[in-house]
Amino acid sequence: MLGGTLWLLLLLLLPLRPPGTQGHRGATSSGQNDEKPAAWPGVQRLKEHLRTVGTLSRQYWGFFSCTVWPDHCQDQEAPAPPLGWSLPLWGRRSLDRLTEWFCRFQDCCTGGGDCRISNNLTGLESDLRVRLHGQHLASELVLRAVKGYLEKPHGDKALALSFHGWSGTGKNFVARMLAENLYRDGLRSDCVKMFISTFHFPHPKYADVYKEEMRWQMQETRWRCQQTMFIFDEAEKLHPGLLELLGPHLEPRVPEAQGVEPPRTIFLFLSNLGGSVINKEVLGLLKAGWSREEITMQHLETPLQAEIMASTDSSFGSSRLVKENLVDFFVPFLPLEYHHVRLCVRDAFLSQDLPYTEEALDEIAKMMTYVPEEERLFSSQGCKSIAQRINLFLP
Repeated sequence: MLGGTLWLLLLLLLPLRPPGTQGHRGATSSGQNDEKPAAWPGVQRLKEHLRTVGTLSRQYWGFFSCTVWPDHCQDQEAPAPPLGWSLPLWGRRSLDRLTEWFCRFQDCCTGGGDCRISNNLTGLESDLRVRLHGQHLASELVLRAVKGYLEKPHGDKALALSFHGWSGTGKNFVARMLAENLYRDGLRSDCVKMFISTFHFPHPKYADVYKEEMRWQMQETRWRCQQTMFIFDEAEKLHPGLLELLGPHLEPRVPEAQGVEPPRTIFLFLSNLGGSVINKEVLGLLKAGWSREEITMQHLETPLQAEIMASTDSSFGSSRLVKENLVDFFVPFLPLEYHHVRLCVRDAFLSQDLPYTEEALDEIAKMMTYVPEEERLFSSQGCKSIAQRINLFLP
């Protein structure tokens, strides 16, 4: 239909006589008519004109389709105007306007691929190493899981990561890092959708409405993008019906047809569930003489999963996501200590281009509350509210 529209526009805009032709008199130099009646030359010119316009229309359509669907033209030569004709300026401008209008609804990328997806794994590795403090387990596990998933040629299921730990330990921070390095527009990307349980699904009595809304938004996002990310903050507060709805999306998929790249989806579940048992195990190991960096997943994996499944305050542990092993990795976020909080304070100053002193870093870090009461080892708020506290030290 769009090709027909362009054809009609060009038919109206192009001159009735192709450039370089002279008027046809319909007679030979001897004065004898050896052609059909005088009306025939006009019809013949019209036919030639229509053939030329049709060729131009196809060339315009080829140029337009190559602009908005670059994969369509990867194995084809770039469209060129027919011999003897130049693209009319007005027609080209109209094509540009049409392309611009189309690209408001779908990103058009030069060079093929989806320019909304960046998958900067080098940047992700750097961010996790430099910007994330005190979380060697989370850093290693997240990078290994995401890199392995994206570099695998054919994924048979979505990647599901469940982040667990106290508030302020970096769960949202890592989710944001993933969005920023995997997608051009980060959390604002059309391919990323974030749901906050207490904000998007606050009332249990409307669970059926929420299910339809979430189903529609997930379908819409996956329709737009070949690679999507869904983030569920406060996952422990999700209604059982919503957790049930997510089950089929995390199950293994039937292999796609040969040569068809399967869609990729990353699910992130962020939860405070299991934070207490993580802190208890870490404190016990530190008291026993282990260094923080010596703590491994073997120390935390079993008690963390047992705590999640035994929780009576949440439906997450009893959902099929956990019971049927649809979550690939449970990622523990360790409680932060004083020197980690101090690094967070420094980063807060740097992010706002503000000068700071070593004394200011110490003062703000000391303002946080530390537990347990005897050891005063872990920040009860992690690195939360630091940005607000630095305002007290500004001139």
